[in-house]
Amino acid sequence: MGMAAWKRVGVCLTAVAVVAGVAGCQDGDGGGTKKKAADSAGSGVQTQNEMTEVLQAAFKNTSDAKSSKVRMTMTVPAAAGGGTMEMSGVQGWDPAVMDVTMKGSALTAGDPDAPEQVRMIMLDQAMYMDMGAEQAAEMDGKRWMKMDFGAIAEASGDPEIQKQMTGGMENMNQDPAQQLALLLGSENLKHVGPEKVDGVQTQHYKGTLTIEEMLDANKALDGVFTAQEREQLVANMKKTGLKGYDTEVWVNEDNYPAKMVVGMQMDSGEMKMTAHYSDYGAAADVEAPPAKDTFDFMEMMKELEGLGADSEAGLDA
Repeated sequence: MGMAAWKRVGVCLTAVAVVAGVAGCQDGDGGGTKKKAADSAGSGVQTQNEMTEVLQAAFKNTSDAKSSKVRMTMTVPAAAGGGTMEMSGVQGWDPAVMDVTMKGSALTAGDPDAPEQVRMIMLDQAMYMDMGAEQAAEMDGKRWMKMDFGAIAEASGDPEIQKQMTGGMENMNQDPAQQLALLLGSENLKHVGPEKVDGVQTQHYKGTLTIEEMLDANKALDGVFTAQEREQLVANMKKTGLKGYDTEVWVNEDNYPAKMVVGMQMDSGEMKMTAHYSDYGAAADVEAPPAKDTFDFMEMMKELEGLGADSEAGLDA
């Protein structure tokens, strides 16, 4: 596999990590309230009870919808590699699926031969990435690379990595409204006020979460880490310079999140994800690429290791 292909693998894995990390983490039934987000549009800042009712209603509605169309932009600070990535397509939850097309400077920077866009499919705890026609020519016509997260975690032989991978995949089963649930746990939740997003009236909310608060709210990690392991995980995250999460949500008149912005503050700068959601309940008929067009990342790595071992044996002889 050429260097350009490996670069695209790295970029897509970064995208997966970001999506998994901000996909939201708290379970709950959403309360069942029917209050409209726009009810307080003309009455100034909402009270704590009003904010809670709106966000709980949005959580329930979005959880029930199970899918939506998504348009997402991620920016990475220059010190961490830099670049922008745009993703658009459909996302489903319960079960977690995604079929998106990615483009942006994060894919093409420093590689004039890189494709302008890459399609990525996620389902059944695996990611499929279209590596392009050039890669297909090198792989017997197979242009789709499959990355099985469970197999990668198992092959690592590291229980810590396996636990983190398991937690990450559990997070991918969460829907966008989970950000609303996280906001409900923020001690400094604020109602910014009414704003228009994509031509529709919304109510804007914002809050911040520390690393500890994010992990406390992450029910997907319950029972995964011991207290000592959790403490080490927090320490490792802080070593990367991650200071916390700034979260903003715009809830439309039908109590669905129309837009979300999550910023992760680090020593190297801010990594930000901005997502626009629409067509809640849209069919997420995501299918894996045909097996005849797919090669497995882990199997390829094993073959490369075998070739390396054979070469060393030849030199020893």
